[in-house]
Amino acid sequence: MKIAIVNGANLNLLGERDQFKYGTTTLDSINTGLQKAFPEVEFSFFQSNIEGEIVDFLQSVRNSGHHIVINPGGYAHTSVVIRDALELVKGIKVEVHLSHLANREDFRQQLVTATACDGYISGFRETGYKAAVFLIQEILKKGE
Repeated sequence: MKIAIVNGANLNLLGERDQFKYGTTTLDSINTGLQKAFPEVEFSFFQSNIEGEIVDFLQSVRNSGHHIVINPGGYAHTSVVIRDALELVKGIKVEVHLSHLANREDFRQQLVTATACDGYISGFRETGYKAAVFLIQEILKKGE
């Protein structure tokens, strides 16, 4: 099984950002934790602060058999082009947000990109990534 972990703007600064909202872990720690927790999964890790680079990456894996765990960061609320690129990906797609969006600003209540995903997880910090991988595995086992 191949899963691409895609992270958007500002997620390269995890550990430095508001720790109450995002926790203290870094993106490298999240990636290492996923590899340790799921050694049977072939992971690809991608992060960019540039919307078009995220689109390019999603397009490059759209027919490759990859499933997607994406945290688009702030692009989740604004990016129709990332949403459209997600629609082209053939695999299972789960959106993850570290902070609890329902407890955040009004503008964060609209998730443009999540509408192109099979579901989303919000508020469980770095554990959300592991939950997303687990869910992809369970969906594939059940053949849904």
